Amino acid sequence: MANRLLIPMDDSQKNHLKAYGVAFWVLKAYNTELDWLLNYRGGSFMVSYTQKFATEMTIRGVSFEVISEGQASQILSDISSPEANMDAVKLQKAPRIAVYSPKSKQPWDDAVTMVLTYAEIPYDVVFDEEVLNGKLPEYDWLHLHHEDFTGQYGKFYTFKDYPWYREQKREAEQIADKFGYSKVSQMKLAVVKRIAEFVAGGGFMFAMCNATDTFDLALAAAGVDIVDSPYDGDPADPQVNSKLNFDNTLAFKDFRAYTDPYQIEFSTVDNQPQERGLNESNDYFSLFQFSAKWGPIPTMLTQNHKTLIKGFLGQTTAFKKDYIKPEVVIMAETKSAGEARYIHSTYGKGFFTFYGGHDPEDYQHRIGEEPTDLNLHPNSAGYRLILNNILFPAAKKKKLKT
Repeated sequence: MANRLLIPMDDSQKNHLKAYGVAFWVLKAYNTELDWLLNYRGGSFMVSYTQKFATEMTIRGVSFEVISEGQASQILSDISSPEANMDAVKLQKAPRIAVYSPKSKQPWDDAVTMVLTYAEIPYDVVFDEEVLNGKLPEYDWLHLHHEDFTGQYGKFYTFKDYPWYREQKREAEQIADKFGYSKVSQMKLAVVKRIAEFVAGGGFMFAMCNATDTFDLALAAAGVDIVDSPYDGDPADPQVNSKLNFDNTLAFKDFRAYTDPYQIEFSTVDNQPQERGLNESNDYFSLFQFSAKWGPIPTMLTQNHKTLIKGFLGQTTAFKKDYIKPEVVIMAETKSAGEARYIHSTYGKGFFTFYGGHDPEDYQHRIGEEPTDLNLHPNSAGYRLILNNILFPAAKKKKLKT
C-alpha cells in the first residue's frame, strides 16, 4: 500500500532548517513534486514515500512521519475546507539560485549563504562582472549579499586602512574601469538597473540589511551625485534630496539620503537603534497572518512555528513605515517601534522580499566576529523566513495569486 512522508514543521520538528534542504533535494535530485501545506503544523511538507527519501531525512536529522494515503487524503480534505485558513501548494521544480557577493574577502558573514550551506542547498556566486555580462537570466532566485549599492563602500571610512577595505575598494574600482565607468557609484547603478530588470522580467530577489535601502537609494538617485569626496574624490550634490526620483524605486518612497560620509546610515528609511527604544531583551517582531487560500504568496513567505520572533540589528535594521510604498506588503512588524521588519511585493513580472537586520541569531553582529554556528540553532524562526523565500519560486505558478 502506498504511503506518504509528512515532514512536520511545528515544534515537533528536530531540524527546521535542514527540512528545507530536504525539500529542495527532493525537487532537484529526483524531480519529484512536494505538497507545501500552508498553515498546517507550521507549514509542513508532504511527499510520496520512498526508502531513499526516508533514509536521507534520517541522515540529515530531519523529523518525519510515515502516513497512509488515507491519512494524507484526510489532511488535504481538512486543508481544503473553506473554514480552514490553510492551503496546499505544489512545489514542482528547484529554483536556480545565485548569491550576489564580492570575490574579495569581507570581515562579516552573510545569513543567507550560511543557511544555504547549512541546509545543503546549492548556489552559485555572482558579482558585478557577471551581472553586467548578462548572467542573471540563467537563475530564478537572487540574493543580494550585505552590499552598499551607492558606491560608498558601506560607509566604513573609519576602516579605510584595513586590508579588507582596501581590497574591496580596489576590486570595485577595477570592475568599474573594465566596464568603462569613471566612478564606482556609476557602475553600481548599472548593476542595480540590471538586477531590477531581472526582477521585472520574472525573477525573484531577496535582500537583507543595507542591500535593501541602498538598492532603492541608488535607483532614486540615478544621475545625481550622492557620494562625497572621501569615497570618489568630489563632493556630493548639495541638492540631492530635492532630486531623488521615487518612481524608480521598488519598495521605498519620500525618504532622504544622508550624504555625510562619516555617518554610517544611508537614508531615513532605516529605523536606527537609538530611535527604536529597544534592546536585546525586549526586541521582538510579529508575523502577520494572511489568508492561505486568497493570499498564498505572503502566507508562504511567513510559514513558521513561531509568530513572535527575536529581533536583530544590522546596518539597516528595520524600515520606517512612512517610507514604504502602499503596494508593498508588510509581513512582519515591531509595532511599538512603528517599523516593518519583513516586506514583499511584485515588480513587473517578478517579486522581491526585503528583510531588515544582519543575522537572526546574533543580535548585534560586529565586524570581525565569528560567524553563527547554525548547528546551535536548527529551529531558528528568524532563519526560516529566509528559507521560505528559497522555496517560493518552486511553487506551481497558477497558485500565485494575491
